[in-house]
Amino acid sequence: MSDRSHVLPAPEGEYFENTRFAGLSILCGLIGLVGLVLSFIGAYRSPVQFSYSWLFGFFFFFTLCIGCLFWTIVHHVVDAEWSVVVRRQLENIALLLPVLGVLFLPIWFWRAYLYRWMDVPRGVDPLLDAKRGYLNWEFFLFRAVFFFVVLTVLAYLLRRFSVRQDHDGNPQFTIWMRKAAFVGLPLFALCLTFGAFDWVMSLNWHWFSTMWGPYIFAGTAGSSMALLILVTAALQRAGYLKDVVTIEHYHIMGKWLLAFTVFWAYIGFSQYMLYWYADIPEETQYYIVRNTESWNVLSWFLVIGRFFVPFAILLWRATKKNLTWLCTLAGWIVCMQLLDVYVIVLPALHGTGVHLSILDFLPLIGIGGTLAFFYLRIVGQTSLFPVRDPRLIESLRLTN
Repeated sequence: MSDRSHVLPAPEGEYFENTRFAGLSILCGLIGLVGLVLSFIGAYRSPVQFSYSWLFGFFFFFTLCIGCLFWTIVHHVVDAEWSVVVRRQLENIALLLPVLGVLFLPIWFWRAYLYRWMDVPRGVDPLLDAKRGYLNWEFFLFRAVFFFVVLTVLAYLLRRFSVRQDHDGNPQFTIWMRKAAFVGLPLFALCLTFGAFDWVMSLNWHWFSTMWGPYIFAGTAGSSMALLILVTAALQRAGYLKDVVTIEHYHIMGKWLLAFTVFWAYIGFSQYMLYWYADIPEETQYYIVRNTESWNVLSWFLVIGRFFVPFAILLWRATKKNLTWLCTLAGWIVCMQLLDVYVIVLPALHGTGVHLSILDFLPLIGIGGTLAFFYLRIVGQTSLFPVRDPRLIESLRLTN
């Protein structure tokens, strides 16, 4: 709750100095370019491996960016006060979604190696024939375009209204952002859920799960909150947001990390338990592969590392109010999200066990460097926090 015993003046805007970090921006751009070039060289040497590795890297960063859009939407829907001072970074990261839309193109070009159902003629697989109304190339492409258009427009509008409010302080923009968020919340759920169906579940068109959307969402929300902690802490380490973001804000972000750690485990266990109990071949095949040989080791490591380790540590209040511990856990959770996506995607290619390839890392470097380059371009365009949001004072004097 907020402490109303004193009033703090609203600070002036604080701006990221692009010239100060020009070297870092160029370095990220070069790393991204080298990663992309080497990835596409590898695509011609091993197109099958490249297609799965690219999907792995792409979907990992997609969950991080769309997760930041989710937190922006929720901020406006519930009229939150605490998150005002960190909201601008959520808006900036969400604005990377159109860049990811361009980076989706390799999936389009190498789709034949990923989605074998596109090449299966009618009459060969009755189960696939029953899903032809959904699993067909034209509708698949339409949905992908729809997802990125909707998400880009939503991220752009929320950030544009927020930035325009910085200039004149018009409270009408708060109302417009809330209206856009109410419309955007079901659209976000639709895009994330069906994007997860299309891009990763359809790698095995026989398998299905009614809990797949919530499972992907749980990992998305938790890892994107972890990313927000890391980005905010990095900005403070660089000298920004010193008197704006306090340990009280980190404490709340740590609570959200704990909440979605538990939620991820709950959804994951519920899905596993129901499939094990029903023992239907179309449902259990997903877990049979991931319980095979070295995939089983990674699966158990994911369960322990994504739930038991952060859960035990985040239960302590002192951990959530210690920035070093919190950033360490946030980085760990982002790594566990990376492992989760790896265990989701790569077994569709290497079903008998883990088979690491250099191509598993190159798209991560290429996509990550490219997104970092564009983020460093975006972050300097506006104040690092909304300076005329009506709830700014309440956010500044936050106490838990």
